[in-house]
Amino acid sequence: MEIGSKIKSLRLKKGLTQEELGERTDLTKGHISQLERNLNSPSIETLFALLEVLGTTPKEFFDEPKKNVKVVYSTSDQTIYSDDELKYSIRWLVPRSNENEMEPVHITFHERGEFKRFEPSSAETFIYILNGKVTIKIGNTQHTASKGDAVYYDASEQHCLTNAHNGTSEILLVATNSYL
Repeated sequence: MEIGSKIKSLRLKKGLTQEELGERTDLTKGHISQLERNLNSPSIETLFALLEVLGTTPKEFFDEPKKNVKVVYSTSDQTIYSDDELKYSIRWLVPRSNENEMEPVHITFHERGEFKRFEPSSAETFIYILNGKVTIKIGNTQHTASKGDAVYYDASEQHCLTNAHNGTSEILLVATNSYL
């Protein structure tokens, strides 16, 4: 069992930042970060304080969750959202994937389409260009990728994706859910 990963998961489910959790438990943001990355182990007292703030008991924390037995997800399991203003549609390929370590999505950009801007985080992003061409702006740097290209970056700077093709572009995007 990775205690740090479970702490992080509970923190994210509560919608707390590392700083907020630290303030509520008299720990520093850095200490919370080390605990979540399993670089440091909490004392019993610290663990109990964390669990109290995170709204769980030691028994619930240490019980092993039931494994998700579903492996294959069909189109009927998927959710689609379209944004007519920004000219894109997104298909979540795995239900509740935002609760997992990775979140795979299929994005279709219509002409002059743009996906929302993301603030810096500790997430990592992988993109495979299925069709067309997209521009990835990371901080002040711009990269263009075409059909068949793969893209990989950490999200430590503000970033956004736009369609760089005169027609429709499609991408498969997988991001880790490690937002602080």
